[in-house]
Order: sequence, then structure tokens, then C-alpha cells
Amino acid sequence: MDRIEATELAVDDFLRSQGMHAEALDMEASCGEFLAEMERGLFGEPSSLRMIPTYVEVDGDAARELPVVVIDAGGTNFRVATVRFTAEGQPVVERLSRFEMPGVREPIGATAFFERIALFVERNIEDSDRVGFCFSYPSEIFPNHDGRLLRFCKEVRAKEVEGQIIGQRLNAALAAAGHDRKRIVLLNDTVATLLAGKSLSTRGYGGYVGFILGTGTNCSYIEPDRNIGKIGSVGSERQQIINVESGSFAGIRRGSVDLRLDEGTTDPGEYTFEKMISGGYLGELARELFVSAAQAGLLSAGLAGRLAEAGRIETPEIGAFLASPSSGGRLARFFDAGDRLAAYLLVDRLVERAAKLSAINLSSVILKSGGGKDPMLPVCITAEGSTFYGLPTLRERIDFYLRGYLAGEKRRRYEFVRIENATLIGAAIAGLTN
Repeated sequence: MDRIEATELAVDDFLRSQGMHAEALDMEASCGEFLAEMERGLFGEPSSLRMIPTYVEVDGDAARELPVVVIDAGGTNFRVATVRFTAEGQPVVERLSRFEMPGVREPIGATAFFERIALFVERNIEDSDRVGFCFSYPSEIFPNHDGRLLRFCKEVRAKEVEGQIIGQRLNAALAAAGHDRKRIVLLNDTVATLLAGKSLSTRGYGGYVGFILGTGTNCSYIEPDRNIGKIGSVGSERQQIINVESGSFAGIRRGSVDLRLDEGTTDPGEYTFEKMISGGYLGELARELFVSAAQAGLLSAGLAGRLAEAGRIETPEIGAFLASPSSGGRLARFFDAGDRLAAYLLVDRLVERAAKLSAINLSSVILKSGGGKDPMLPVCITAEGSTFYGLPTLRERIDFYLRGYLAGEKRRRYEFVRIENATLIGAAIAGLTN
């Protein structure tokens, strides 16, 4: 047995001992539990998946040549723009500004939070009386398209905002700044992404999914109202987009490293699925894995101390290490020749597991949507997120697990679609059609 094979066997044995290996995930059983949780969530029964009705339908056409102000608050970034659609239906994004999400750098109170947002949008706010607000945090959406924030995630520290009605509070802050009341449509980033994919796709599809894998993760799909037991629409022929809130799925057994990472977050016990796969956590999950590996003798004994002094490890750093183990950024310099192969394999296996978990999420949603049975009409998955597109090999591995599971007895077809500025465009569509 050569050195490489021996190291691979040692890494795999270590990951199995920690409950962190992708092979421990059974696709059929995991998707079955995900689907069961979806069903319970739709009927308002106890479930880790909130299955939030959005009251956003997908059949309306956005008005042409009519501007709408769009806001995109997600992860650590906050964007504001004005969007209009040409006579041919093509989106034009104008006057785009970028800011840091309030509450990321330091805690912020509710009044200051909304005053800060009102200041961010001041340059654009008189462009239209309509606002499409892509607000990428779990919120209860009302039939009037406003919504109440349930809780923040992605390490945003603005506890006082939880429980607040977002559009109402923003309108109050705008009025205090001398602006007229706006028609605000609140929606999730996955909903916006789905709308953009449906609006701008160039072929027919048998279903639509919005998928985000960036700082956090989530997905949405279209469900007939008659299947949403908690809104009492039995017999209705309408349908709407459901925000799954898949980052909170609790039907996956976590490993020892997952548990240790979770204990150090601002919301332990919450969004445990998201903490296993998303960009807000994968870098630090890799750090915890390195520490455990050093304690187990798989990496150098002194590594744990050096990691403690190194500061936070960001997900792009593990991406750079995967892309070029000998010269890819800080991690490549961090490991000496004796540790580099094992460290690389640990990160590689972590990405492998993230891909399989993502495929469990997407497979379940595709099956629940009922689409993709006709090979001429696959399900359109509009995907967004820096982790999905930026982490080396992740996208290809997600596709590998999806095809392996869905192409057999399930007989489902799907197709990934990428839309530039999907969340801005989807927010604009929502603002103009609701």
C-alpha cells in the first residue's frame, strides 16, 4: 500500500469514527424523511421545515417599462437598485448600490435597523411607488405580502427586529425621512430566484425550483393551494410558491464536529442542516475537523495551537486550497508537506458530504413538486449563491448525486439554470405582479 492510499484510508476511517463521512447518508431514507417533514410542515404539524406559504403566484406577467425599487437583504450583503422590463421583457438593472447588512459587524436595535435601511434606499426610493423586498431570513408572510420576521440567521445580530412586521416598519422609517408610503412586497431569495428563472427561461419546463447555496441555504417550489392544509384552501385550483426553509431540516444525523461547531454559533440547535453545507460555516467546520484530526494523530500535534491563533477560516479559503493545495492562499501555507495530503482529503470529503446533502434537499423538492416526469419538460432549478458556483467541484458533485438518485426508478429530469442578478429580477417581478 503506497502513502497516498494509506492516507486516504486513514482519513476515511477517521471521518467514519466522527460521523462525518458522506457514505453514512442514505439517499432514499434521507429523502423520505425530508418529504415527510415537508408534508407535516404544509399541514401545520410539528416539523423542522416551516414550509412557509408566500402568497406569491407565478402566472402573472411583469408590467413593461414600469420601474420598481428592489431591495436584496441576504447573508452579509444588502443591495438596492431600480429595475424595469423592456417592451421585449428583458430586465434592466439601474442605480445599483451595495452595503453591509445591518447587524453583521455589531449588534443593532430595531429602530436603528430600519433607519439604516431607509438611508440605504433613499437614492432610489422615489423611482417608484412599488418595492420588491427580497428578505432572506425566515419570515411569516401575510396575504397582503408583508411579513413578520421569525428570527435572524447567518449570524446577523439584530434580536429586537425579530417579531417585527418588516414592510410596515420600513414604511414608518421612510415616512419619518419624508417619503410617501410604498407598496412593499416581501419575499425570500429562493422565491425571487424561482421567479427569475420562470420569467427568463427560454424553454418550457415541467416545474420550477429556486435554490440558494451561499452564506446560507434554502429552496422553494410551487405547490397547489389544496395541498397546503394550514391555510385551509381545500378545493382551490390556485397555486403558490412555498418557502421550504430547508436550512433548518433536522432529519440528518450530525457528526461530532457538526455538534461542536453548532455550540459556538449565535443560535445553537437552529439551522443545523445549513451549518453542514453553507458558506457561512464550511470554513469553520473545516477548522474544527482539522483540530479533531490533530487530536486523533492524523495531523501534526501542534496544528491545533496554530489554528487557534490563525483567526476565522472563511469558506473561500478552503476553496482556494482545493483548487491549488500547494499554493492556494493561506491554508496552502499553513500546512507543511507532511500534513498537506491529509488536510486536502479532509476538505475534499467535507465538500463531498455537502454535495450529497444538497442533493437530498433538491431531490426531495423535485419529487414533492411532481414535475420532471416528462423528459421533454424537466424541472428548472434556478440556482444562486457564492458557495454553489464558487466552491471547486461542489456543483459537479451535486449533479452526480442528483442524477444517480433521480434518473433511476424515480424517472425525473431536471436542468440547472443560472440567471444573472436573479434575486433582484425576481424581487422586481414580485413587486410588479403582486
